[in-house]
Amino acid sequence: MARNLKSISHQPQFDLLSNFKALKYLPRFYSEIKTTNRRLFYFNLICRLVSSFSPIATLWVGKLIIDEIILLTSVQEKDLSNLWMYVGIELGILVFSDIVNRIINLTDGLLGDQYSINSSVLLINKTSDVELSQLEDSEFYDKLERARQQTAGRVGLLSNMLGQIQDFFALASLVAGLIYFEPWLIVLVVISIIPSFLNEIKFSNSSYSLSKSWTPERRELDYLRYIGANDKTAKELKLFGLAKFISNRFKELSIRYYNENKKLSISRSKWGAFYNLIGTISYYAAYVLIIYKVINGKITLGDLTFLSGSFNRLKSRLEATFIRFTRISESALNLRDYFEFIDLQPVVHKTFETLPIPTEIKDGFTFDQVKFAYPGSSTEVLKGISFELKAGEKMAFVGENGAGKTTLIKLILRFYEPTEGRILLDGIDIRHFDKAEYQTLFGVIFQDFVKYELTVKENIAVGKITELENDQRIQHAAHSSLASEVIDDVKEGLNQQLGKRFAKGVELSGGQWQKIALARAYMKDAKVMILDEPTSALDARAEYEAFQRFIGLTKGKTSVIISHRFSTVRMADRILVLEDGKILEIGSHEELLKNDKLYAELFELQAAGYQ
Repeated sequence: MARNLKSISHQPQFDLLSNFKALKYLPRFYSEIKTTNRRLFYFNLICRLVSSFSPIATLWVGKLIIDEIILLTSVQEKDLSNLWMYVGIELGILVFSDIVNRIINLTDGLLGDQYSINSSVLLINKTSDVELSQLEDSEFYDKLERARQQTAGRVGLLSNMLGQIQDFFALASLVAGLIYFEPWLIVLVVISIIPSFLNEIKFSNSSYSLSKSWTPERRELDYLRYIGANDKTAKELKLFGLAKFISNRFKELSIRYYNENKKLSISRSKWGAFYNLIGTISYYAAYVLIIYKVINGKITLGDLTFLSGSFNRLKSRLEATFIRFTRISESALNLRDYFEFIDLQPVVHKTFETLPIPTEIKDGFTFDQVKFAYPGSSTEVLKGISFELKAGEKMAFVGENGAGKTTLIKLILRFYEPTEGRILLDGIDIRHFDKAEYQTLFGVIFQDFVKYELTVKENIAVGKITELENDQRIQHAAHSSLASEVIDDVKEGLNQQLGKRFAKGVELSGGQWQKIALARAYMKDAKVMILDEPTSALDARAEYEAFQRFIGLTKGKTSVIISHRFSTVRMADRILVLEDGKILEIGSHEELLKNDKLYAELFELQAAGYQ
């Protein structure tokens, strides 16, 4: 957020070709809608087809009524049976049309809701499939954000597409009626519509371009809105007097977006008014032509009613069709963002023959000259790391911030692949294993673990969600992590809603949340346990007790601990000390104290704080 806002420039460009290229995604979208609920989809189409002929039918019956009334005024004996029959038919058409249109609206809503659910589920699943390195890339995240934000827009696109099909048949019937009486009216309709259509196409593309180019800033606005009005940030905002700073930054960025959008809207309105004037003149030229025909006795008064009504409805329908088309083309541009994200392929690494994962870890892990630099960066975080993590061993990673401790964890979990070197499990390069299957070996609690605003039970079961209904296992995990103390403190026990987002939710302290998070690791009962600063929010007594239990429960299991507290670290079998991406020393607590290097220095510094 530190960049200079005044240096940001977003100039929407008109690119008619982009609009039409984006239309190639509509058949795929159409197919997805159809597979959402085939019966409902085809029923909706049939209803629209029936409804599309109601305008021409109403106008034709109206013509018959007018002609019948004029006929009756010219005769002495008046037989009203035909007239009342026509009136009854018109009433029936209107009532039937209203019922059908209500059914269309209902099925549109149901189809839209079902498609929204399906596409959102697909988006969530796709996000879980992509590499962590992709999600941590800002440009990739912008694409994800645009895909995520278009869910509601895709529901509107659904109605517009189906409405366009309906209008096609309605227009065909109205055009047929006009051609039968006066073909020249079709030319006037086209003249009245085309300019407005091109205007809408131009500005729909400009609107999309503006929205797309502002994706990072809109994310920043969302973030500013969040931190400016949130219970989690309220204390610091008050203490540091940040409210004015946040609100001014939000206002400055919002006004810049408002001004650019305002210029676009004013320009769109001005040109829209001009082209609408052309359309109005064309409409009245057609009206004059129809009146002239009536005066000269070439058509009846009923024909006048039919033609004027047909022309007016045809013009309105065409306008609506073209406007809807511009909305569809604009939505198709957004649809492109969605499908491009769905079609994204994971980062392709060197392929390895897939081998079965060992049922039991016998030798352990070996890091062999591992180097690593994050994507887009030339700076190496790890610089030729080599060591062994033996089966059943408890190893601690120690080092100052930025030394590469968490990066080692990310590599062993295969969130990233080494830039150079390799990591072996029982002598086999871990890239030979299926990634998803390989990751089931690990139970991990990160320092920045997620505080799910779910129930206590669900929060613990996250560690192995397939055991959600296994209360005995959940209770055991809670007891092992000291989370049972949290369960005893809350009113609803395991069923207590956590977080303030929902009704009856309660907020936990940092230490309580950490006990819940630790329980997740015990839920999985994995072969390898990794704890990245897992007890930083616990007091000294709770931390000591938690690690005593951890040591007991991980007996015979391979485990890794990252911690800045040496009271915790010294419990490990061996300690690996990192400095600037390299291994500085490795050994037991006693051995490292004798080495009198970085570990001994850090230990003495921390010990001095307790004296």
